[in-house]
Amino acid sequence: VEARCVACGAIHDTRGVVYTCDKCGGTLDLLYDYERIRKDRARSILAMAGGLSPLEKQPPESPHLGFTPLLRARRLGAALGLKHLCLKDETHHLSGSLKDRASDVVLGRARELKLSTVAAASTGNAAASLAALAARYGLDAVVFAPRAAPRAKLRQIQAYGARLYLVDGNYDRAYDICLEAVRERGWYSRNTGHNPYCGEGKKSVAVDITLQSVPRSPDFVFVPAGDGCILGGAHKGFLDLQLFGHLESLPRLVAVQAEGSSAIADAWRENREIRPVTAKTLADSIAVDLPRDGLKALRALRDTDGFAVTVSDQEILEALRDLARLEGIFAEPAGAASVAGLRKAVASGLVDPDAEVIALITGSGLKDQDALAPLLEEPPVIERLGDLP
Repeated sequence: VEARCVACGAIHDTRGVVYTCDKCGGTLDLLYDYERIRKDRARSILAMAGGLSPLEKQPPESPHLGFTPLLRARRLGAALGLKHLCLKDETHHLSGSLKDRASDVVLGRARELKLSTVAAASTGNAAASLAALAARYGLDAVVFAPRAAPRAKLRQIQAYGARLYLVDGNYDRAYDICLEAVRERGWYSRNTGHNPYCGEGKKSVAVDITLQSVPRSPDFVFVPAGDGCILGGAHKGFLDLQLFGHLESLPRLVAVQAEGSSAIADAWRENREIRPVTAKTLADSIAVDLPRDGLKALRALRDTDGFAVTVSDQEILEALRDLARLEGIFAEPAGAASVAGLRKAVASGLVDPDAEVIALITGSGLKDQDALAPLLEEPPVIERLGDLP
């Protein structure tokens, strides 16, 4: 495995700790000897079965993540005007979010490097994921989270035994402080857009989708996007599958962003580089001023003929409610953003009603139970059966 800079193309050795490009600061891709593996059919199949992991050996503590449910959503599909809609329900992971895929690979890599402390900045999901997996691996986790992060997520982090530090600022401020700590203390970074092994973990969702959607591959995959790491990871997964000879063509990837945190979508629409925004959205997991994996996200859209959609907080809440009431899936706001974006794309004629579509549901609603409160009525209190209407 070697690492190549997404921005300048410089090649980096992966035998030690590797983060971003030491020439231009760009994010890195991990690349394989695709031709050799493709020729070795048995090895190619094993690579696919293992989620295309870059680790030399999966640690015995690994929960062997993957194959979360891919559910046919007939009622929600009918409400959106789609005949073939599936939901990739990532709420079934150990900590309740897709971020476990990244944490598992990063912690496995920390074990290979003989590093005992792993740190991350997060609004909650990545941190809870790191804390949960670190507990299994017997490693120390250090978390920097915005003080305004949902309390349920902060309690989850503490429950797993991680060291939690609340930052008087937003996610981007927490991210910068975490990187300072990593440099000063010698901790291993699990930060999105900093450690390339994060994207390598998240790409396993593409392996799941490919194996579970046989014989018909999806035409579209809708992905909630904040930092852009899930989007970039999914693209890398589909691309690796194609280069290994397991996939003929790539599905079109769609980035769904909150209107109040739309740096990737803005750059896509205006065909320019990513510029920071002042993020403000109730979907905390995708609230980002400057997307750290923005280049990979834009590349994913470009290479797959995809596009970006922005949705309001109100549209996200309505999608959250519809997911729960039509399909029995309780998602957090960011996890439901993909459905909100899909609804808007169908209404705009960007997705054909006959298309095979998958929406990623990236996190559990139990992490932010108060988010849906504005759309709910207080339940009546009764003393006897006769009080029923």
